[in-house]
Amino acid sequence: MNKKIDQQSADNIRALAVAMVEKANSGHPGGPMGGADYMHILYSEFFNYDPSDMSWPFRDRFFMDAGHLSTLMYAQYYLLGNYAKGDLANFRQWGSITPGHPEVDVKRGIENTSGPLGQGHTMGVGAAIAAKFLKARFGDWMNHKVYGFISDGGVQEEVSQGAGRIAGHLGLSNFIMFFDSNDIQLSTSTDEVTSEDTAMKYEAWGWKVVNIDGHNHDDIRKALTDANNETEKPTLIIGQTIMGKGAVASDGSKFEGYCELHGQPIGHTGADYNKTLINLGADPEDAFAIFDDVGNFYENVLEEKKNTAAKKKAKISAWRKDNDALAKKLDFFLSGELPELDFESVAHKPGLASRAASSNVLGYLAEHVENMIVSSADLSNSDKTDGFLKKTQALQKGDFTGSFLQAGVAELTMACIANGIALHGGIIPVVATFFVFSDYMKPAIRLSGIQELPVKYVWTHDAFRVGEDGPTHQPVEQEAQIRLLEKLKNHSGNPSFLALRPADSAETSVAWKMALKNTNSPSGLILSRQGIKDLPAKGTSRYQDALAAEKGGYLVKEVENPDVVLIANGSEVATLVEAAQILEVENGLKVSIASVISEGLFRLQSKDYQNSVIPKNKPLFGLTAGLPVNLEGLVGDHGKVFGLEHFGYSAPAKVLDDKFGFTGEKVSKEVLEYLKTV
Repeated sequence: MNKKIDQQSADNIRALAVAMVEKANSGHPGGPMGGADYMHILYSEFFNYDPSDMSWPFRDRFFMDAGHLSTLMYAQYYLLGNYAKGDLANFRQWGSITPGHPEVDVKRGIENTSGPLGQGHTMGVGAAIAAKFLKARFGDWMNHKVYGFISDGGVQEEVSQGAGRIAGHLGLSNFIMFFDSNDIQLSTSTDEVTSEDTAMKYEAWGWKVVNIDGHNHDDIRKALTDANNETEKPTLIIGQTIMGKGAVASDGSKFEGYCELHGQPIGHTGADYNKTLINLGADPEDAFAIFDDVGNFYENVLEEKKNTAAKKKAKISAWRKDNDALAKKLDFFLSGELPELDFESVAHKPGLASRAASSNVLGYLAEHVENMIVSSADLSNSDKTDGFLKKTQALQKGDFTGSFLQAGVAELTMACIANGIALHGGIIPVVATFFVFSDYMKPAIRLSGIQELPVKYVWTHDAFRVGEDGPTHQPVEQEAQIRLLEKLKNHSGNPSFLALRPADSAETSVAWKMALKNTNSPSGLILSRQGIKDLPAKGTSRYQDALAAEKGGYLVKEVENPDVVLIANGSEVATLVEAAQILEVENGLKVSIASVISEGLFRLQSKDYQNSVIPKNKPLFGLTAGLPVNLEGLVGDHGKVFGLEHFGYSAPAKVLDDKFGFTGEKVSKEVLEYLKTV
């Protein structure tokens, strides 16, 4: 312990944060200046990882919530050798590896993309759950920690309640979070917006809470030591810090604790940029330099990290020799591969709701995929994820041998936790709720897409046929919202989401196969509440026919030179089958029917294939229980889409089908009216 070098290191982080924001003329310097002491102590003395093997699965993990404090991370990781001087100087610029808010970059120590407050630490809770899950299966040696960092704003975001409640309820003793409590927000002081007792709140959720001076290195050490020794509860370290710690005015007087230091270069405030750097021990002419003594100190830190990791790896190697079968299973989990699965073997009774068919698949997966955690927002007996739960048990404090997370009524929290589970690695996360409540999950779904995480979303009660529950529970615009993500590319150049709305039980089995094989983006299954007539088989089996859905769309009914091609997905495909029978028998028309389970995937197929399913030279009619825009891109300018353009009403599903025009007879009439215009 060297108080002088500790202070120099923290001040070096402060100076670097100030310099990055000033050069970019954009960013948030005040918070990083306050959090520098904690970061230095954490990373130099407590955080376990291998600098030569950054993706080592058994490393500690750090989840930043306050993404606007990115310079705090970049500066700390620069001292650790993860960034070069030029990377910091290029902060917030085109092509930079130091974006304004951190984006997943494990090789440089960035475990999660953050920015939307509240989500980052909630993902940390998910990673801690994943670590407990794996520890329960492979042994106590798997004892790495997950560290979170949260701000006043993150504590205020509603998702923090879900994260705090679940972490406390499950006793996530491997989760340690620092609350950078500086009483300053972007536009106000915190006392203008809240008067709650944060410590009491977290204690009520079952956390261990300690209040410290966030600039006192001995206090930080003791808090982290005690937190690492805690075996029953997650720990919240409330560090009282000063916004803009170390900033001075042109006359050399302190300029700290002011709101204006939060979100702009300090040179735009009452502080003086050059004088502040000098006060922190930096050279304004070489603002991105690592201080000599600090550089030497961190060289030793890195050697210590490598040595500590080597000792841990030796222990793991010994465990592997004594536990060959478990070691192979662990490696398989971490590989992200799937076992051999026979989806065709999953039996379905005729006419099932696709949520019930999904339940059958989940029951099969519970018996064949050991590294899956399924979660439901207090709806497992309705979204039918209980098909999985019946074959396992819920995760509980002190017992993580089960595979089901009862999240409670907390859709956003649940989705954020799933992102964290995926980021940790080794586990496949599945989350479920009613489709209309995907609205609550959207911020996390978006981060799933940005981070390219293979989270599986299960959404049931997919249309107005929720019936008596009325318009609050009847999704109309939700499918259009989700399918927009299929049109939005991620940074790898691929669709950021795979949205699957299967037409019957066989397609539901295939949809699960598609979702599980999709490891590069999130997937969503959009499932019905009501029973659906199975589509007629064209070949040897309906399942074999449905495998064509792996191309996003295919013909479930095909005739040569059709008079009209009908297009839908989900339960509306069965309605089109009924309409086609009427059109053929009573009107002598030749009708083909396309089931397009995913437009995004369908658009990735060859133009020839797309045209073979939906020919541009034929009349095209689409049917959707959502907004017409769901299918307008498929039918084109000369086609017609019959959809729902209003909220639902409370009434039995069959009544709504009739009132809204979603029967075979009424759809056939709509088709005939359309054909008159062609």
